[in-house]
Amino acid sequence: MAESPRYRSHLLPRTRDGRVAVVTYLALFALCMPPVTHQVLNRIEPWILGMPFLYAALLFVYVGLVGVLVWTYRRGV
Repeated sequence: MAESPRYRSHLLPRTRDGRVAVVTYLALFALCMPPVTHQVLNRIEPWILGMPFLYAALLFVYVGLVGVLVWTYRRGV
């Protein structure tokens, strides 16, 4: 009997850009999860751009997440 072909998982990145994108996205995503937000970012002062520190920090993290997605789209990863 012929052996069935082996396929690579579509869940694992195949290129260097794909690995960079996954690691960067996961690192940024970890910054907006409860251990970090409750212990590190949970401050009202100082105000940044007219927002409390927590909201400004989360805004920067979310913009970074969208930036990673746009970068991967443009690179064709």
